[in-house]
Formats: sequence, C-alpha cells, structure tokens
Amino acid sequence: MQPTYDCEPTLDDFGVLKFCQNGFLSFPGVVPDEINQRALKFMEDWEGAEPSHILHEDWFVENVICHPEVAGAVRCLLGRDFGLPILMSSHKVHCPQPAQEWHRDGGSKWGPPVNYLQVFYYPQDTPAEMGPTELLPGSHHLFSLSTFMGHYGSIRGAQLAESPAGSILITAYNIWHRRGKSTAAAVRNNLKYNYWRRTAPEKTWTSHPDFDPEKIEWRDEDWEVPTFRQQFRDSYDAAEQFMWLSGKHDKFGTIGGQGWPVPGNNLERQYGIPDGIKH
Repeated sequence: MQPTYDCEPTLDDFGVLKFCQNGFLSFPGVVPDEINQRALKFMEDWEGAEPSHILHEDWFVENVICHPEVAGAVRCLLGRDFGLPILMSSHKVHCPQPAQEWHRDGGSKWGPPVNYLQVFYYPQDTPAEMGPTELLPGSHHLFSLSTFMGHYGSIRGAQLAESPAGSILITAYNIWHRRGKSTAAAVRNNLKYNYWRRTAPEKTWTSHPDFDPEKIEWRDEDWEVPTFRQQFRDSYDAAEQFMWLSGKHDKFGTIGGQGWPVPGNNLERQYGIPDGIKH
C-alpha cells in the first residue's frame, strides 16, 4: 500500500485561487537549516538521478515531505489522505550551464482536474546565478506538446524561482518550466517529487470572510502576472479549476461576453453565475 498523509489545511479561498491562476505556490525558507545541511550531505554522498531512499529517512519526511505549512497546502489541493511521494528525482547541476529547454513533464494531462502535484525542494540558497527553476505562470492552462515548446527562449512574464535555502515550490504538474541559465561556478541541488490525490475533490480549505465568488476580481487583466491567450480565457480556466477543486465542476459554465466569471466588479449579481457557487 502506498503511503498517505493527512493534516490540517493551511490555505484559504484566496490561496487556492492563486494556485488556479498562477499554477504554483512558493514557500520560501520554511525548512530548518539543520535539515537543509543534512539533505546536502545526503546528496554529496549520492550519485545518480533518483535518490528515492531519502523518502525512508524520518528526518527528511517529517521536515520536508510532511512540513506542516506545505503539507497543509497540498491537502487543500489534493484532499484528505493524499498520497506521499514514491519517487525522488535529483536535479543536481554543475554550474554554469545554459538554460534548459521549456517543457512539461512526461505524463502531463491538460484540463481542470488536479490529481497530482509537482514539487521542488531547494536545500541551498538558489539565486538567479545558480539557475533556479523558471516557470511560466498560468501555463498549466495553456495546452502545448513539449516537442513544440523547446524552441522558445526568454518569455515575457516568466518567473525565476529564486529561493533561500529551505524553500519549497508547489506547482501544477503540467506547468511550463525549465532550469534557468546559471553563471556561478558551483553545484546546485534541487530535489523534485510528487503528491497524489486519493479522494474525490471537495472544498477542504479555510473560508475567507472577504471571499465572494460573485464579486472577486477573476479578470485576467487584474492578475499579478501576464496571461498569454485571448482576453478572459485564463479567467475562465482558473474559475473552472477552482470549481473542480471545490467539488462543483458540474455547476460550472460560462455564457461569454461580460458574464461570470468576468468582470465582477461593482455588480450586485452577474449574468451566468452558477447556482450554488458560494460555499
């Protein structure tokens, strides 16, 4: 039987919506330095791409895999008794190196379901000079085959996951990403692993008193990051993913135009808003 875990949720409505919009959540410097040093020592003694036996180390599982804040976010996105990682991948790089090609990992599926998450752990300081992971926000809603992505270079709006030691990055599995260009002469360590859904989607996160699905700013032009498709398309997809995670995907629908989920501001009620969207 595969290992599972349950814990208290740590995201609210706005945190879940941010994941649906951007496709990732960052937790800077949450792992204690003592654990980071043990992880680095572990990687010094390991040669190969899959050091999965680190998943049997209690100190690693308790402080990284089951870190309360991070695991609480995973629970909000994957539900109760989510599956713990069964494979660990090492992205150790001897810098400097050119940027990797843009890609999404093998086995990616496209659409609103969130059944597994891709997670990165940085046990050491990883500034831009060390080539941190580069992400394209919102690209988990942008369908493309990896074979059609690699030719792109720098993309406006892409974000480097510059991270202090002990940072963890939760991402949608199918997000566009690559190893960033590095210029430092050093070894960069990055561990990647997955969590898995085992229960049907339902709201398991905390309700925020100011979150009103009828009136919040779903509009993609108001997001913190740029979007890459026709106006409102990313808003539709983020709203659909949010409703899927809430266990209400059967109620999702858009009528287009200025109907829900946009524009939303200064309206008592929008046309086309699904019945039962409020929690």
